[in-house]
Amino acid sequence: MNATELLTNLSAQCTRLHALLAAASHELAVLHKRLEQIVQQLRKNIEVRDQLFSEQFNEFCQKLRTQVDEWDPQWTQLRAKARELKPQDWGADLALAAKGFNSQARALSRAQDEFTGIYDAFNRTYKSFTAAKLNVFLLTSCQTDTENLTSKILFLAREIAKYTEKNRGTYVR
Repeated sequence: MNATELLTNLSAQCTRLHALLAAASHELAVLHKRLEQIVQQLRKNIEVRDQLFSEQFNEFCQKLRTQVDEWDPQWTQLRAKARELKPQDWGADLALAAKGFNSQARALSRAQDEFTGIYDAFNRTYKSFTAAKLNVFLLTSCQTDTENLTSKILFLAREIAKYTEKNRGTYVR
């Protein structure tokens, strides 16, 4: 796989992971609102109306864990292939594509930050909720894994952009 194909694959995978994180953030935000309502109902001694919450939350966590587990080997393989290439292999003609990948990686990082923010808010609310068994440990592991993966992708994107800029030469500013 040459540098052009690799950069195309990295960009495509980055876009897919961004979509996954955006969808997970949205779904977790909905679940967080439902949890807040349940906690309020419990505080006011009102019968909890949302009986399916724990089942749906656990399904969400299991689905997210499966998706993250599917993504990790793909990214590990792509990162290993990118590391095999020497800095001079990232030609000057790839500068625009590398900047695009860097931009996608930053967007992915922002999506990860949003997911982490919603995760933190969920955890604050969850601390006062002990009425049901929730697989929060799965959500925590997913958040940690995606955060680590996102930071590695962002570092790789910056490194590739640096190599392509360096290979453009001194005549370009």
